[in-house]
Amino acid sequence: MAVGQTPMQPGLLSSTVSFCEGRLAPNSIYAVLHRECRVLFPDEMFADLFAEDGRRSVSPMIVAVVMVLQRLEGLSDREAVDRFAFDVRWKYAAGGLDFDHPGFVHTVLVDMRARLAASERPDRIFERTVEIAAQAGLVGRKRVLDSAPIYDAVATQDTVTLVRSAVRGLLRAADHGLRAELRAVISSGDAYTDLAKPVIDWTDPAEREALIDSRARDGHALLALLDGRKLSGEVVQAARLPATVLGQDLGQGADGIFRIARKVAGDRIISIVDPEARHGHKTSSRGFDGYKGHVAEDPDSEIVTATTVTAGNVGDADPAVGLLADILSQPDRDRPERGAGERGAVYGDAAYGTGRLLARLEQADIEANLKVQKANAPGGRFTKDAFRVDLAEQTVTCPSGVSTPIRPQADGGGAARFGAACGSCPLASCCTTAKDGREIKISPYEEQLAKGRARSADPAWLTHYRATRPKVERKIAHLMRRRHGGRRARMRGTQKIAADFSLLAAAVNLARLGVLGIRSTVDGQWAAAAG
Repeated sequence: MAVGQTPMQPGLLSSTVSFCEGRLAPNSIYAVLHRECRVLFPDEMFADLFAEDGRRSVSPMIVAVVMVLQRLEGLSDREAVDRFAFDVRWKYAAGGLDFDHPGFVHTVLVDMRARLAASERPDRIFERTVEIAAQAGLVGRKRVLDSAPIYDAVATQDTVTLVRSAVRGLLRAADHGLRAELRAVISSGDAYTDLAKPVIDWTDPAEREALIDSRARDGHALLALLDGRKLSGEVVQAARLPATVLGQDLGQGADGIFRIARKVAGDRIISIVDPEARHGHKTSSRGFDGYKGHVAEDPDSEIVTATTVTAGNVGDADPAVGLLADILSQPDRDRPERGAGERGAVYGDAAYGTGRLLARLEQADIEANLKVQKANAPGGRFTKDAFRVDLAEQTVTCPSGVSTPIRPQADGGGAARFGAACGSCPLASCCTTAKDGREIKISPYEEQLAKGRARSADPAWLTHYRATRPKVERKIAHLMRRRHGGRRARMRGTQKIAADFSLLAAAVNLARLGVLGIRSTVDGQWAAAAG
């Protein structure tokens, strides 16, 4: 399929332009796209996705406009193509097309996403919005970080359903001969042909226990049969799921019976339908199932500069370096305009105040406005801050004035153990209840963490932090205001959800650029409205 061409001459009497002009605000997303869509998303920008000859596709510019509006309004593919067919604003946004401009089927959107995903620049629509904002001088070297839960698009499955679904998937992946061998070792009598739960008295503990044990034995028997055999890639992939599910959820007691383990695996698979989704916690008391969408934002212009998606159980600070790649790639001290230009700065809540990230920002000479958790101790006892840590001398001194050396550990940190000194210490009851005395852990990034805790307690710093940090929360609200495709994923798997989240950020960026009065200039650059 060859790249399509955007119509350049709308009909004089049938164009949507005269109808929409004056009815839509000039800074609305429809007006911005109408003015700039041919420069924003020229057909040539997508030429690498198509063959040099063949049947012409729908104009990529039109498809890009539809995809942006779809994400902004939280629509399904079918709803989006219906909106393009019947909503005059959408045709106006796509360059002022005629009222009777033909629509297209929803699979065009599916095809475009697949082509983008297989390309070298899958997030080019989002990257284009950041490029335009940078050319207009709207992107500096300040960043605010935050994340938000993205609920998965499937139901979380219980242990019985997980085990049965995993076994069923393995049987379906096997060829006819191997499937017959596998079925021969199944002892429960379960055919594993559907996803319906076996009919038992679920109120009877004995029946529930027998069901779990029998299906666990089926799973282990299948894995034992496959052990050591040369298998196709599809079967190997299918066998990993039952192996993981059996290991994460079930344990065998001393009596040989398999039961649900009294624990939650740290990286527990919660659905066979979407194996990459995970249990997550945004706070200690608020959990969710699915993924996290992470963003970096310029706090002055409120333009999203980077996005990524991780499983729900990934810490907020883990993808932070990737989100900050644009300002980390060239440290401030290496910039020729240093002193006259803006110094890099990063803002984030306590989830980002890790020693590793603080050290990385320090290395790049970027101001780290990250909250760091206060030291705490149970029962109101002395916290770590009550001890004097001397990294130069490698000693720790307790509130009673006793010093002890820091003993190095394999991770690059260390530990200071006070041991017997605590037994005769008059302050022991205010410090520890441990029989072996108080122990102070020293992080490999102790210096950065100590500076961060002191900074986080400074009232002047807090005032500055509170004036900047909340801006990203407003941006998260913009991204998540629609349930379909915002708060809840529209598809499955990290890669697809990340691409969809990137496109959502592009749509929100374009809406923001409209508010800022973005316009293309005659020399091919971009400028924002003054003030």
